[in-house]
Amino acid sequence: MTKVSRKTNETDISVELNIHGNGIANIDTGVPFMDHMLDQVARHGLMDIAIKCNGDTEIDDHHSVEDIGITFGQAFAKAVGDKKGFNRYGYSYVPLDEALSRAVLDLSGRPGLELNVSFTRAMIGTFDVDLIGEFFQGFVNHALITLHIDNIKGVNSHHQAETMFKAFGRALRQAVTLDEKQLNTIPSTKGSL
Repeated sequence: MTKVSRKTNETDISVELNIHGNGIANIDTGVPFMDHMLDQVARHGLMDIAIKCNGDTEIDDHHSVEDIGITFGQAFAKAVGDKKGFNRYGYSYVPLDEALSRAVLDLSGRPGLELNVSFTRAMIGTFDVDLIGEFFQGFVNHALITLHIDNIKGVNSHHQAETMFKAFGRALRQAVTLDEKQLNTIPSTKGSL
């Protein structure tokens, strides 16, 4: 179990992460929709994730969501270490009713995000959909991965977001799966990632 904490004037966050877990989520971010999305990552990524966030949500959810991405990314980077024996790459397509999303990622050591989604509305309940990009940007910057997420189609914004997070979880799961043929090898011709 990897543990990371991060405290600023805006948020106080703790993350516990087991990348080879059972999909158990214990999440309390103060942002209910984010709790729901992170639960999808845990369940579909078969990762055990515990996140506690106390943030200045009386202002809005921005600081909490972005800082959760940062702290979760830090925990992920710590958990994968030198990435020895991992598949390195992961991808997944996930449908939910009319919505379909694809996530493709590389444990590259280089942060990069390509997020392509046109949400059909700006809010999901009280959650601002712009914050989804803030979460993923914070994550990739600190996990040091390259991530492409494309919402291929969708009418319901909740469905669009949920397919993105489920696909992300499944792609992470594939990337951190151990390759039995290369358990003592870093999956790069450079010898490091």
